[in-house]
Amino acid sequence: MLDTWTLLIIDDCAADRKIYRRYLLKDPHQSYQIFEADCAEEGLALCQKIRCDAILLDFCLPDMSGIELFDQMQQEIFKTSVPVIMLTGRGDEEVAVQVMKRGALDYLVKHNLTQDILQLAVRNAIKQSCLQAQLSKTQERQRLIATTALRIRQSLNLEQILNTAVAEVQQLLKCDRVMVYQFAQDTDGKIVASSVESFRTVALCDRVASGDWGLGTGDWGLGTRDKGTRRQEDRELMNRKDVSQCPIPNSQSPIPYIYELGLCNCVSLKEQFNTQANLVVPINLSNNGNPTPKLWGLLIAHHNSGERQWQTDDAQMLNEVSVQLAIAIQQAELLAQTQAALTKEKQLNVFKSQIIATVSHEYRTPLTSILAAASTLAKYSQQLDESKQQRFLGIIEQKTRYMSKLVDNMLLVNQFELEKPKFQPILLDLLQFFSDLIEQERETTGDRHELIFQITGHTQGFWGDRGLLQQIFINLMSNAIKYSPDGGIVEFHLIGKESEVIFYIQDRGIGIPIKDQENLFQSFCRGSNVDTIPGTGLGLAIAKGCVELHGGDITLFSEVGQGTKVTVSLPKVFPIDQLSPSST
Repeated sequence: MLDTWTLLIIDDCAADRKIYRRYLLKDPHQSYQIFEADCAEEGLALCQKIRCDAILLDFCLPDMSGIELFDQMQQEIFKTSVPVIMLTGRGDEEVAVQVMKRGALDYLVKHNLTQDILQLAVRNAIKQSCLQAQLSKTQERQRLIATTALRIRQSLNLEQILNTAVAEVQQLLKCDRVMVYQFAQDTDGKIVASSVESFRTVALCDRVASGDWGLGTGDWGLGTRDKGTRRQEDRELMNRKDVSQCPIPNSQSPIPYIYELGLCNCVSLKEQFNTQANLVVPINLSNNGNPTPKLWGLLIAHHNSGERQWQTDDAQMLNEVSVQLAIAIQQAELLAQTQAALTKEKQLNVFKSQIIATVSHEYRTPLTSILAAASTLAKYSQQLDESKQQRFLGIIEQKTRYMSKLVDNMLLVNQFELEKPKFQPILLDLLQFFSDLIEQERETTGDRHELIFQITGHTQGFWGDRGLLQQIFINLMSNAIKYSPDGGIVEFHLIGKESEVIFYIQDRGIGIPIKDQENLFQSFCRGSNVDTIPGTGLGLAIAKGCVELHGGDITLFSEVGQGTKVTVSLPKVFPIDQLSPSST
């Protein structure tokens, strides 16, 4: 079926108009709807009422010349160029030059006119005008896209990039609102930027349902599957289908449908926004050399303030902007990753320096004691009775154990800084486990400290990591004893509940100033009142790391001069879906 073009003939000669009409209606390649006017005034009136694809304009009119009428039409009526073919009964080259300079596409002499010449001239004029209009539109679109891309990429802050993008695209498409929707890995996605503030936090959906990018007239779908089944099916579907490209119609005609993506488990956008037209394209990021890109999110344009048929150019423009937006997003994410890596590197460097300084300081005192005791034994062993020899040997053993524990703590806290230690839970008899630890502690603790062990409730059915649990106990108990320099009671209470166990260690030592308590669970942090009591500031940090690996909580309450109470709560059974691959 041939396209129908609208043609206006402005000529004061009825016979000539009849000939032109007959010639054009016989064109086998084109169909025409033809209007006629016999003077400039009538021609101007028709130009204002109808949209012409081309105009045949006689040079000599009764009320003004064809050139004067052409100039008036260009100034007052035509917002875009309409091809004009000037007709005259004289073959005047000077007239032809004037007409062509003013923008007419052709110039025909009436007495030389034939059917084929007129048909070809009109077809060529309209096609040339269409090509020029398309070229101008493409150039303007590229200019706008380049400007938009520049503004989008002037920032490396992701939030600013997204907010700039939606504002620029709204101006670009002249639509009601534009949104960026980001998919999440394991949780519901969300709208992360909107050109209309009140719609910023509206949840769009939680997963791609159909995986089909295309044109459709259906509503944004309401899923009926349960959430777990839906997510599994969606993941499989996303793996099977290539959703990297959003198809755009090849036709230059308006898109007669809502251009949208089928989504599940969402309230209809048409109901939420009263939206009559949606244009949606994917935001795809490069995927580490993988030919299939990573679907990051959607760029969505909405329009409901009147009828809107999206043009092919609109879809292409939005798609090109999404490419620029994807580049900006990737650059912002890369910068954030680089900054995070640099920050981590700085933290590790500071941490290493603290380790070196701590080891250097904490090793000096016990090494001095060990060397002194060993030197005394070597030189005067024959002169020392057995009790004195045992005392010096005890000093060597005690200081060696301290240094060994210091090395273990350093290695463990280093693991927490670089990567979490393996969590290997087994079924534990907590009563027997802590009873053995209490007895070991009593053997090495002097007579000035009294260790009390109390148990309440049922502790059976507890799964935990023996090594990590021992670290929690040893570090908390050694702190309680160390920071009770005058001796006294240190209590260990174990409380068994239905789904968790709670234990706390309470001393009556020097306590911790309130201003120091906030940072005590960080590595190398100590209370400001420790004076000459040796220590590394690692005990609470290690205990906290081990507690968190169990999925538990640790809290501290302390008063200066009254003592400190540290409470640990651990679930009896750690959720299996939270175990790291290395621990299963």
